[in-house]
Amino acid sequence: MAQDATLPLSEPTAAHRLRLQATYASLGVAGVLIAAKFVVWISTDSVALLSSLVDSFIDAAASLVNFFAVRQAIVPADREHRFGHGKAEPLAALGQSAFLVGSAILLMFEAVRRLVSPAPVEDPRAGIAVMVFAIVVTTGLVAYQRYVVRRTSSLAIGADELHYRSDLILNLAVIATLVLGSALKLPILDPLFGGAVGLWIIFGATKIARLSLTQLMDHEMPDNERARVRAIAEGHPEVRAVHDIRTRIAGPTAFIQLHIEMDGGMNLLRAHEISDEVEAQLQAAFPHAEIMIHEDPAGIEERVAFPPRTAARS
Repeated sequence: MAQDATLPLSEPTAAHRLRLQATYASLGVAGVLIAAKFVVWISTDSVALLSSLVDSFIDAAASLVNFFAVRQAIVPADREHRFGHGKAEPLAALGQSAFLVGSAILLMFEAVRRLVSPAPVEDPRAGIAVMVFAIVVTTGLVAYQRYVVRRTSSLAIGADELHYRSDLILNLAVIATLVLGSALKLPILDPLFGGAVGLWIIFGATKIARLSLTQLMDHEMPDNERARVRAIAEGHPEVRAVHDIRTRIAGPTAFIQLHIEMDGGMNLLRAHEISDEVEAQLQAAFPHAEIMIHEDPAGIEERVAFPPRTAARS
């Protein structure tokens, strides 16, 4: 995710609304681009343009999955899902990576077929025109998606933004291929470009899959975020120490657990008040987090023990 000075939204409903609006925009753009590229591909028979059309189909399918995933992820926790439905987002992003790989393989097969039997691109000017249109529309969508990601830290919208950001480069490359192939009379450039795009799509899919699995496997938050948690908790004047910090992220929600140590002679009511004060400070720093704090007397050792890596593999 891109880092930005913009602070996350503190009002959950506002963040939810932004996520949904981003999915609507993505679906609308994908539909328009599919229609435009399909009409022009029929007239040009270009593999480069086909690669862009396939990519738009991928984006549409991924955006549709995102739409349902985002709607599910913002559903509040219920009796059967006490931690909410946030993992719907990384699950959708993992599904997107599968869409990407499958479509890339089909595209590469078509590129190989055209390498064996090359054919010139017909009416390249129509292809160039639709690519320029796609660049203008996609630029607007990417700008809006980046804004939403900065405000909500949505993995699903971030994966979608990665698709469309890649499309900008793809569209420029399609234009270059059509121009060079027509000017130099080298029809082989068209399928070569299509195959290269297929490999590029697979590379992007692996990045999305890794990000998704990170959340699905309850990977810890980044070290700098964990350090912020510790610094905030230890910043309270009556907190002696902090230990057993455990974190994870599920879609739009982070889960933070920690133990704070206080004077062993303190009464339970005061300990509870301090815990509430620390929780409020953490909530202000992490507005999309659910925070659980356990109070311990100072000096207690409750470190979580993990088995050695070699033992974990056996």
